[in-house]
Amino acid sequence: MMRASAGNFLPGIKAGLFALALGGLTAGTVSSSAQAEISAAFRQAVAEAASGSDAVAKFYRENGYQAIWTGTDEASRQRRTALLAALNETNAHGLPDRTAEVSALLQQMRGVRTTRDIGTIEAALSQALVDYATDLQTGLLVPSRIDDGMVRKKHMVDGTGFLEGIRDQQPYAYMRSLVPESPQYRGLMREKLRLEQILAAGGWGPGVNAKKLEPGDQGPAVIALRNRLMAMGYLQRSAARSYDAALEQAVQSFQSDHGLETDGVAGAGTIAEVNKPVSNRLKSIIIAMERERWLTPDRGERHILVNQTDFTAKIVDNGDVTFETRSVIGKNTHDRRSPEFSDEMEHMVINPSWYVPRSIITKEYLPKLQSNPNAVGHIQITDRRGRVVNRGSADFSQYTARNFPFSMRQPPSSRNALGLVKFMFPNKYNIYLHDTPQKSLFAREVRAFSHGCIRLAQPFEFAYALLAKQSENPKDFFHRILSSGKETKVALDQKVPVHIIYRTAVVSSKGRAEFRRDVYGRDAKIWAALERAGVVLPGVQG
Repeated sequence: MMRASAGNFLPGIKAGLFALALGGLTAGTVSSSAQAEISAAFRQAVAEAASGSDAVAKFYRENGYQAIWTGTDEASRQRRTALLAALNETNAHGLPDRTAEVSALLQQMRGVRTTRDIGTIEAALSQALVDYATDLQTGLLVPSRIDDGMVRKKHMVDGTGFLEGIRDQQPYAYMRSLVPESPQYRGLMREKLRLEQILAAGGWGPGVNAKKLEPGDQGPAVIALRNRLMAMGYLQRSAARSYDAALEQAVQSFQSDHGLETDGVAGAGTIAEVNKPVSNRLKSIIIAMERERWLTPDRGERHILVNQTDFTAKIVDNGDVTFETRSVIGKNTHDRRSPEFSDEMEHMVINPSWYVPRSIITKEYLPKLQSNPNAVGHIQITDRRGRVVNRGSADFSQYTARNFPFSMRQPPSSRNALGLVKFMFPNKYNIYLHDTPQKSLFAREVRAFSHGCIRLAQPFEFAYALLAKQSENPKDFFHRILSSGKETKVALDQKVPVHIIYRTAVVSSKGRAEFRRDVYGRDAKIWAALERAGVVLPGVQG
């Protein structure tokens, strides 16, 4: 019904008026002066209505104010119906519902009385396409307005190009092409639909009322855990009433998919995640779709992907993960949280010095030096000329965080805060990937301990993988430099894009959705912003 209305909104005399506006009638039917007057009125109406959008105004200037939506030809009809159909389906992408806008556009079409009305609706349809395509390809929100740690800059799109695309290509195919093509986005769309169906059916059933359950346990809480995991697809149908081997294995699978220690014991953390309602998981999926839209479609054939909530760093080659290691991210305090952004890795430094950031010098080390000038003795204190300061003759009590004149440096060593190698993608946030002497932290389930940089559990292997593209024997090359003990910069022959992301929901290569905790609370802020923008869930149940 909608397509018929959208396609044939100007029957009878209105269609004739429509053709006049576009110069579609012959000079024998109407005088040339009348044609010119009608055409001028149409152009003026389009120009006025498009004046608020640079992209739309530019398109009509460049195409001579030729209509692409309001013609009586089949191509115009298809463009209208393809656009309005897409606007009716924005919910599939976790975008605000636009059916009311569609209704308003149809009403505006049916109310056409003058040539100016036609010009106005022409521009309105163009603006609707540009708005829809921009939201779909770059996201609804601006990350930095939500949280100061989300410094990612969205990729730019050409609004004029969207209008050229719908004009020059088959409309239905073109509208489909606007949907982000990444496998991750498509997987998230499928998971969103699946969870919506589960939500509509009542969710996963009663929650688990227990603090801890383990193999051998029995009782109502075990049955609730069993039923919950069956509903989630982790356990085949079972009437078992005890925490048996099958339930233990199901718990382990669930733990693996949710970033938990896979011990098969349903402790407080595991039960908390099991009890998360469908609506929460659905929110995570919708947020992940928005975040996926923020990333540039061209991630790089080879790129590095750091997912903060997963505490991992991966090297991805042509869509396949070729190396993965555990990571430590910034501590969950305002001045230490790791930011989200993309850049390009240019080089690594083997046997690096650690040049202590000013914030650490003034907040952590200066108070210690004021109490004891020999504190933090493993760090060199240098003046503006690079000369080592004699601690015995320095009066640190006279300095404040504002006027402290010295720099601090830790020379290369196995005890260096950066370990034995760091990986550089120069950026204004002073964030990079590096080794660390604090290896025990990688055994933790939640690994948020650093000052903001990303620490790697297997930095040497990470280096080998990067150097394999430019060295026949990357391991020997790396260790030859390492054994010299000298600080050495090694340039990468080809820069590698680095994407530091924050995803609490991802779809694995096997097609199963995996979830992580909102370590920094950023996703909660995104959901609040999405709600303010008009994104809603269907009826909420557990």
